[in-house]
This record gives sequence, C-alpha cells and structure tokens, in this order.
Amino acid sequence: MPFQISCVWARSTFWFAVIGFILFSGLLLCAQQSKAAPPAPIANFTDIAEKAGLTSQNIFGGLDTKKYIIETTGNGVAIFDFDNDGWPDIFLVNGTRLDGFPAGKTPTSRLYRNNHDGTFTDVTDKAELTGTGWGQGVCVGDYDDDGWEDLYVTYYGKNRLYHNDHGVFTEVAEKAGVAGSGKDWGTGCAFVDYDRDGRLDLIIANYVDFDLATAPAPGDRPTCFWKGVPVMCGPRGLAGSKNILYHNRGDGTFEDVTTKAHILRTDGHYAFSVSTFDFDEDGWPDIYVACDSTPAILYHNNHDGTFTDIAVTAGAAFNEDGREQAGMGSTIADYNGDGHLDIFKTNFSDDTSTLYKNNGDGTFTDATSAAGLGLYTQYLGWGTMFLDVDNDGWPDLLLVNGHVYPEVDSQHLGSSYKEPRILFHNNGDGTYSDISVSAGAGITTAASSRGLAVGDLWNDGRISAVINNMNAAPSLLVNQLKSANHWIAIHTVGAKSNRDGIGARIRVKAGSRILVDEVRSGSSYISNSDMRLHFGLGKVDKVEWVEIRWPSGLTERFSNLPVDQIHTIEEGKGIAVEPDSKK
Repeated sequence: MPFQISCVWARSTFWFAVIGFILFSGLLLCAQQSKAAPPAPIANFTDIAEKAGLTSQNIFGGLDTKKYIIETTGNGVAIFDFDNDGWPDIFLVNGTRLDGFPAGKTPTSRLYRNNHDGTFTDVTDKAELTGTGWGQGVCVGDYDDDGWEDLYVTYYGKNRLYHNDHGVFTEVAEKAGVAGSGKDWGTGCAFVDYDRDGRLDLIIANYVDFDLATAPAPGDRPTCFWKGVPVMCGPRGLAGSKNILYHNRGDGTFEDVTTKAHILRTDGHYAFSVSTFDFDEDGWPDIYVACDSTPAILYHNNHDGTFTDIAVTAGAAFNEDGREQAGMGSTIADYNGDGHLDIFKTNFSDDTSTLYKNNGDGTFTDATSAAGLGLYTQYLGWGTMFLDVDNDGWPDLLLVNGHVYPEVDSQHLGSSYKEPRILFHNNGDGTYSDISVSAGAGITTAASSRGLAVGDLWNDGRISAVINNMNAAPSLLVNQLKSANHWIAIHTVGAKSNRDGIGARIRVKAGSRILVDEVRSGSSYISNSDMRLHFGLGKVDKVEWVEIRWPSGLTERFSNLPVDQIHTIEEGKGIAVEPDSKK
C-alpha cells in the first residue's frame, strides 16, 4: 500500500509539472508576442576611407596640448566634380603645426578623384593644389561661368582662390582681389549671387583678430581657464573680427563691398559657418552665420545690394532662453515638411544644438526640445548636415563632434576629446529619434572631428559622408543598407542665372507632398557638400513635377522625370509658370 500511494503521488507530481511547464511556456510566448518587435535598422554606416584610398593624415596643431586657439578649429571638406566626369570628388583642407616642418615635408590639402568603383586616387600634385599653411574652410562655385567648378579656401592669413582650368587649378586670389589683407582669419565661406546679376559673389566669415606674436598663453587671463583648468585662450577675451563680401565684376575680379553692403554694421563677432538661403521666400538670397560665443547673424537681403542683420528680431540669434550660444556649424532644410526652410546649428559642450523652425512669416522659433534634439550637452558639435539616409522624404540629421581641449581627458572634466557622431532620424511628425547606436560603427566611433560634407558619391541614391578628423585620417561613411524607397536628384545648370544655379529653389511634387530645398555653396562647418539636390520619395514611384525658381527670376516646371535618377536640368528648357504657383 505505501508503495502504491507513492507511485500515485509520483505520477500526480509528474503531470502537475507538465501542466505547469505548458502554462509557463504559454505565458512566456504571450509576453514575447505582446512586446513590439524592434524596428529594423535604417542605416549601417561603415568607415571605408582607408579601403577607398583616402589615406592622407590631417595635421592641425599639437596632439596632446593646444597652446593657442589657432590649433583647435580644424579643417573643412568639399565634395564636388572637379573634372566634369559626372562623379563627385573629394577635397580635404589641411593645416600645419606651430613648430613647422622641414623643407619638403609640409602638409598640403588633398584632392581625391573618384574612380567610379568605390575607390579614389590622390591627384593633388597633378591638379596643382599643393597649398600649405593654416587652412580652414572651403566653398565651391563656378565664379567665371566657364563650366568648371572653382575652389575658394580660407586660411589664417591670406585666402586662396583656385581657378579650375579643365581639372588643373591656378591660384588667382591676389589677381582676383579676394586674398584679403593677410591679417584676417577666414573660416566659413559661400559663393552666392546676392544681387542676382548672373555672377557668383563671395561671402567670407572671419573668426578672431588674432596675432601669434601677442597671443596670451593658457592661464594668462581669467578667460584662459575652463572649469578651473588652464587652457588655450579664446575666443572670449580676444577681439572679434568682421565678415567680408566680395562682388563679382564679371571680368575675373571682385570688389570688396563689405562696407557698401552694410555687412560691416555687424562686427565684433566670432564667425564660423556660412549658410545661404532665401528664408523669407522673396526671391533674394539671405545669409546665416553661426558665431562662436556671440549671437548668430542673419543678413536679410534688401534687394538693393545691401543687407540688414535681423537675427535678433527674427528669433535666430539666441536660443529659447535668450542666451547667446557658441555656434560652430549650420545646415538648412525643411525638416517638418511645411514648405519653409529651417536652420539647425551645432554648439559648444555644456549646451544643446539648436533647431530654428521657420514660421513662414519672417521669424523663427527655437524648436530644439519639441523636436527631441536636446538630448546631449556633453558633446561639442562641429559639422552637421541634413540628409535623407533612408530616402523616406524626411531630412535626417548627422552631427560630428570633438572637443577643443585635450585636457578634458587627463583632467576628467565631464567630456571626452574624441567623441562619437550622432545620427537623428526624422520621424515625419516634427520630431527626431536618436538612432546612433544602431546606425553602425561609422557613427559610434569616437574622433575629434571638424568638417563634414555629404553627397551621392556613388550616383545610386545613397548619401555618404566625408569627415575631416583632427590629426588623423579622414572618415568616409557609407550606408551599407540600401533602402527600397525611391529618390530623385537634380543638377541645375543656369543660363541667365549663374551656371551652377546656386540660389535656385526647387520644389518636387511627389504623391501628396511637395518637397523643397535650395542649391547652395558652403554650409555645414566650413565645408561644401554635393550641390546636386537629393530628394527621398518614400514609396512614391512617380514625380508629378519638379519646379525650379531660378536666381534670374524665371520659374519653370519639368514633368515626367523618372525616379531613382540624377537629372541635369538646364535653365530655359522647361515650361514657364507663375512663381507663386502651389498646384
């Protein structure tokens, strides 16, 4: 009997265990099914710079310490087609060091030709672009309308204008009248036809009135400390500088119209990046300048050859708390799809970047927090660009970062000298999500980065990014996930307007949406991106029309353009329409 009872108890225990296991498995399965599956990644950026042949080293100031501010600002990048073969090439500005280099060993900027196969070849010597010195920024524009893209490179010292003669460059800044005095510190620049006469003019941002012979050393002044640690001095405590506007005479030379155009009325700023755009949609290009430790500048075009800085009254000078910020880079796009172009600006650490929403009435509102872009305060932002990484029709945001004080590592000051990049995905509802962690090693890798340019390097609808890293090799970030979404890109060729079509405003009617952007030189942090405008279309496989308002004032439409292609569009070849047409 005890044995029988024991067997019955054992069998009962066994079946209880089986039933319990089944119930537990069911509960576990339900719990798993109730959890939303994580969204598939939209980007996997890998750095293929070395594999692609971008192997030159950036040289800019000391490695472990920065005695003077000139050692901290770094260099820009340009993506442009220097040889007219239809494939974007890469130009990397370079710098130097305080102690100099032996003869023949001085670093130069580098030009890389696109080989059409995922690789690039260094053609710097062949293209005669071997300039040296404290290089800073770069902008692209065909200033003489000969069909070949020219380069303007800013320096601490005299700036340089490289005229492109069928792929070989000649330095003509002095002859053209745009070299400057040699005492300026040029940073950002942009070609822009501000008076709409069909010729590209030139706006140059200047940073600090700086002289190495008299510059204070770390700890010399109260402004030469950061969080109690002696660091390089500036910009606060140093004299601000003035920006310069050159008017293109049409004979290969320029006239300095800084005073005449009222640019000089805004001075004493530490100016960095330049972004041009028609913010109030009156047909005339305006100029936004991000400034370090001083209010940003918004030069409104008065249509008569003069400008008025309206940044304060327009709401684009300070953040929502009314504070001036230490602005570095800037980028322009219609982030929320309302048809108005907005501004995004990167700033110093212990602060957020800033998104200025264009209200469509000549004013801006700080929408940083509302858009979900106020997450980070530890990073020091530089280059930044709107780009549509998944071609869904909504501009995403890429930021590159890096501190100016190497001491942040050794002194444990709450930041790192090398910092990761940030990629924000546009949710299509006026907000962004940080997808950096899932966007690939090219994003999460830390560096002390400065210049950033983006473009369709492969002519296949994928936007890649080129980054200039301080005292390191450059980065070439390529998205290995090719989206199934559609896209279209527009390469403008002006006739009555400047040949590049810089300043042209393009609208694309795709499905229920109208996408908008403008062709521009410069932007980001002292860099120049691919000037062919790229529009993601999402699942829409047909574009109803593309409308271009040219700088000349002509507005015309082009219909039945196939998607997933880059289209070269010439001024005067479309159907003229009223410029205010919304259909």
